[in-house]
Amino acid sequence: MEKTNPMRILDRAKIQYVVHDYTDTGMVAGMDVAQVLGENPAEVFKTLVTQGKSDRYYVFVVPVTSELDLKKAAASVGEKSVVMIPSKELQATTGYIHGGCSPLGMRKQLRTVIDASARDHVRFYMSGGKVGIQIELDFADLSKVLDFQLVDIVR
Repeated sequence: MEKTNPMRILDRAKIQYVVHDYTDTGMVAGMDVAQVLGENPAEVFKTLVTQGKSDRYYVFVVPVTSELDLKKAAASVGEKSVVMIPSKELQATTGYIHGGCSPLGMRKQLRTVIDASARDHVRFYMSGGKVGIQIELDFADLSKVLDFQLVDIVR
């Protein structure tokens, strides 16, 4: 399998991770992916990219079992409001496409907030940077390669 940006970043930092490949399933919905891979959905996170009133972009990482609370998200980054960016803008902004967006290895590092529930789990699953690829790692290791805040940002 070809290495993705998130894998290269983890390799450089000598962080252990497991790659889960579900490309043959054609699935992109987080809950479906968790089910197919037999993962605890509370440990599987999706990466959402928003734009604030200030025009700045922000990354919010939430469990696939939850919805991002836009008011809490905006407050967590000091914005009046944030809105999801259109799918067609995702690649130009992050370098990733819908269903393969990882908080690691974006074109430009954007301010990142991960839902506080992540601290309740040892394992953390996120997109591997390509549709059909999930990366599983120890949540404690993520802070070695990604600057983020932990805040309650879900409904």
